This record gives sequence, C-alpha cells and structure tokens, in this order.
Amino acid sequence: MSESNPRVTVEDVRKLALPLGTRVVAGEGLLLNRIVAWTTVIYPEDGVSNKTLQKDELVLVAPNENGTRHMLDADVVRWASENKASAVVLSDNPSPTAIAEANAYSIPVMMLPSGSRIRMVEKAVVSLLVDQKGQIERRGTQIYRQLTQISSRNEGMPELINAMARLTNKSVVVQDKRLQILYSSVQPQFVAFWEDVENFLRKVDNLPVEIQDRHRVSEVENPVLMQALPTPGLARLVSPIITKDIGRGYLSIIGRDTDLDDVDTAVAEHGAAACALEMAKAKAISDTEKRLRGTFLDRLLIGDVSQQEAIRQGERFEHDMTQTHVAIVLAWQGDKAPSLRRLETTINTLVAQQHAAALVWQRERENEVLVFHAVEEKDPVNSTMRLAEVFSKEIQRQFSSSRVAIGVGQAARDVTVWRSSYRDAVQARDLAARLQTDAPLYIGDLGVYQLILSLSDRDKLLAFCEQTLGTLVKYDLSQHADLIKTLEAFFACHGNLSQTAEMLIVHRNTLLYRMNRINEIAQIDLNRPEIRLALHLALTIRRLLSIN
Repeated sequence: MSESNPRVTVEDVRKLALPLGTRVVAGEGLLLNRIVAWTTVIYPEDGVSNKTLQKDELVLVAPNENGTRHMLDADVVRWASENKASAVVLSDNPSPTAIAEANAYSIPVMMLPSGSRIRMVEKAVVSLLVDQKGQIERRGTQIYRQLTQISSRNEGMPELINAMARLTNKSVVVQDKRLQILYSSVQPQFVAFWEDVENFLRKVDNLPVEIQDRHRVSEVENPVLMQALPTPGLARLVSPIITKDIGRGYLSIIGRDTDLDDVDTAVAEHGAAACALEMAKAKAISDTEKRLRGTFLDRLLIGDVSQQEAIRQGERFEHDMTQTHVAIVLAWQGDKAPSLRRLETTINTLVAQQHAAALVWQRERENEVLVFHAVEEKDPVNSTMRLAEVFSKEIQRQFSSSRVAIGVGQAARDVTVWRSSYRDAVQARDLAARLQTDAPLYIGDLGVYQLILSLSDRDKLLAFCEQTLGTLVKYDLSQHADLIKTLEAFFACHGNLSQTAEMLIVHRNTLLYRMNRINEIAQIDLNRPEIRLALHLALTIRRLLSIN
C-alpha cells in the first residue's frame, strides 16, 4: 500500500470492501479499529503448514467445498491470532468453538454472506488497500444497487432503513416534509438520550439552512450535509428526499461525530434516492386509493350506494360504515387562498394525529374538502365539533393570512342519510363564509341566522339595526370607543362579566363603566330581556349585512 493512502482499518474493510451483508460475529467495538496491511486467502483443505502470515494481515477463509479439512475454523482463528493478524473473515457459519477462541484471543471474526466468491472478495480488499478513493466510488455504486433492489422488490421502507442501519452501524431516521418521524432504527447505545435527539430533529429551525426550503433543495450543490447534534459527541449526515424537484422528507444517519465517514455519506446520498422511490410509489398508491374512495363517496352522496355495498367498501378502506357519522365541510374564503390540496393534506394530518375515525376527500368541482367523522352514539355532534375546532385552530396557525369556512351537519345514523348531513354542513359552511368566521358552525345552532337570511326586505333590517344600534355606532366613530365591540364580547360570553373583561383584556371596573355608558348613550336598560334580545339580534343582522 502506498504511503499516500490513509491507513485502512478492519471496520474500513467491512464497510468498503467486504460484500454487503457481511456480519461481525466476534470482536466488535475497538477491535475493529485494527490496521489492515494486506490480505491472504486460506483454504481449509490445504491447511496453514506452508503458509506464512505477516503482521496485520486480514485472513480470508475460503468455503470448504469438497468436505476435506486439514484444520477447523477454531484452528484458523488461533493461528491468525498467534501471527498477529488483524481479523479473520469466514465463508461458512462459525462454530461455537471458533467464536469462543476469537473472544479469548481478542481478534475480530466476520462471516461473509452466502454465495460470496472468495477471490472477488480478495480483489476488493486489495483494491481498497491500494486505491481507497476508487474503492469508495465502487462501493457507492454497490450501495445504490442494493438499496434500489430492495425498493424494486417492494420490500418497503422499513427494510430500506434496516439495510442502511446494517451498512453503517449507525442510527437511521426518515422524516416527512413536516419533520414527522416516519421510520427509525436506533442503535442500543443511543437509547438513553434518543428522545432529545428526536425533539431536535422535529424542529424545522434545526434543519441546515440550505435545505429548509423544500422547493429549492434540488438546487443544493452538496446532497449530504453534516450537522452537530445537541448531545455532546453526536452528529448526523442529513440528505433531503427529493421527488420531482421538491423535498418530500429527510434522511438522517446519526452516530458519533468521529465515526461518520465516506461510506455513511454514500449511504445517506443513495439512501435518500431509494427513499424517494418508495415515497413516490406510496404517493401513487395513495392517490389511486383516494380517487377510488372519492368516486365511491360521490356515488354515496347521490344515493347510488346500498347499505350493504357501503359496508363492503368500508372494509376496503378499513373504516366502519355502520357507525354514526357527521359531515364536516371546509372551504377556503377569498380568492388568494392556498390550494385545496394543501387543505386536504392538513386535514388528513390532523385526523391521523387525533386518531379520529374519518373519511376525508377533496372535491375539486365543489371547491371543498369533505370529512365524514365516525362518532359515538351518545354525543355525536359535540365530538365532531371538537374535531372541527382542532381543524380551525391548526389552519389559523399554519395559514394565518388565509381564512377557512367550516360547516358541521346533523348526525347520520346510517349511510342512507349521509346526504342530509352533507347538505346541512354545506349550508352551515356557506353561512360561516358570509359571516367571515373561522369558527365551525353547526347547522342546529343556526336557526336565527337562517331566519334573518330568509327575510327579503333589506331596508327594514337596516332600519332595525339603525334604530337599535345607531347611537352606539355614532359614538364609537366620534369618540374612537369600543362600545359595539364590548357588546359583541358580552353576548359571546353569555352575559358573564368576568369572562367578557378577560376576552376584551380590560379591568372589570372598565367593563362596568362601558356597560353603563351603553345604557346611557342608547337610553336602554340591559337588564331587560327584550332589550338584550333586540341588541343581540341587531348585532347579528349587522354582521350579515356588512358582508352583503
């Protein structure tokens, strides 16, 4: 080996030259850091009587093909140790005696995968010793081939992760575009502080800046980046998982910062490409299932599906169609809104996080996302309203500059009345849009709104608002006061003064002063029920008419 080449260890040989799938059966840990100077092949039928061995040579033991043996594997291990060999690589399963000898003599022993050709293995080791850079490139090609074969055999993402963990002896994590951890393989030595590692990985600000924008990750020159982790001595190699020039997730190889090497980098790079294939396949399957489910549910909404067929189709979707369901309809408000696809994706994510039993589908023609929520019989509407409120809060958090209208229908005890629940939800959603509210509206609570909207004499409604609220509106405009806002909060809190003060973020005495001013300016008595009803009704009409 030339002096310009860096020193090669047993672990380097395992990772870079020995066939993928080679296992360490004895002598792990620091023993794998032994230097390898050269390699030699031993044939069991020939023995070692005429064989010389230099210090730090790697001993490759050929398979015993003709059944004739002049020495056992334990004899080879003992002989290699006495001659200060760096390690022994066996072609056949080691005997318990050989493993015991290896542990006693503190020499690493590895076993080649079945079918390995010993002369090809020798050639790969020699190539590594004389041309490490070239062997690393050849190894990268082998790694890519193995990982893509796993994908082509449809063995799935878990097997990909396990293969990468075996190749690197490191922890491996795959995350989606929102940094949710999809799959992981954790090395035992990291278990104690793994929760801290995962918490770090889940924060978008902790991603290297170069790959935070998933729409530009394909432009990054270096596909694999190294990053220190908060746990002392730990680091990761992170690579974006890219399909169609858009980041769909991230692959991380995690280990001691001094142990991450060129092979780990190759695994990260090629592993991300293999994960991209898996994600693309999963997405294609998911899109097909969505289309089939959407077609079925559209048929159900027009009454073209029997109860029996619905139950059978539900089994395909792993969904119980016999439960009570409540419809939720969501639609963006305004022209400059995110795509309907993003709304559907957000809802699907929340349904999964809440462990809710629900069918979700995007209805492009109607420009809406429809959810049928399976609920318990005793409190169906309130259960669905709680889920709808989760939708509303998260959408407001993610899309603060956009608004969504959410309507909730009546409970449907069987699939034959899903249409009615859907129509109710659409009506509630339309009213939520007119009111420009992000809060979910339940059809059963909208009687007064429906009555107001059914009245055709707009002038009379305007006159009623002017008569009831006119003096307060004028006072607010001239004095820059908040009496109308105070009244709205008062009714929203059902007349509870403490809650009203908290909502308005004012002292209780300030609120009492405002309530007295309302009585004085409007010349009314808020203690009278009919006055409260008139004010509440006028505020409701005002909200509706201000939009119209």
